[in-house]
Amino acid sequence: MINAATATSTSLSAASSGTGALTQIREFLAFKIANEEYGVDILRVQEIRSYEKPTSIANAPEHLKGVVNLRGVIIPIIDLRIKLGVGEVRYDHLTVVIVLNIGDRVVGVVVDGVSDVLTLEPSQLRPVPALDSNFDPEHLLAIGSVDERMLILLDIEKFLSDTVLGESTVAAH
Repeated sequence: MINAATATSTSLSAASSGTGALTQIREFLAFKIANEEYGVDILRVQEIRSYEKPTSIANAPEHLKGVVNLRGVIIPIIDLRIKLGVGEVRYDHLTVVIVLNIGDRVVGVVVDGVSDVLTLEPSQLRPVPALDSNFDPEHLLAIGSVDERMLILLDIEKFLSDTVLGESTVAAH
């Protein structure tokens, strides 16, 4: 298990050094799905865990694999490969769950593996190109460029809002 608190120290110290510093330099947790690399804001990451089969929920959407008990908190587990519609869905020793804080909810997302934490400066961020696809461009922050690597930087809160808000709406009734 990797604790994200140590990885955020650079971001937090950058944020405290001046107004808007956090928007200048951002840290992202890089992870793989199929042959592509994605990234999420490190400040959203609570922890990284090895994959364990969740308890299934009847009539749940295919990407909602079920729920797990994380130290007394029941969290939904969402397979990002299925939600994004990319890659072969397989669960092996490399498969991990990234536990994220989305608003006031805790959610686990299944990915093929985590690579590292990257610090990106504005010069390394490219705008999302106009795409003719079913993917909502508002779910992307930018395309990150590190040497020869390209990262698709997800706005994970917007991307999962329909799933997370949908569950809380159902739970409220």
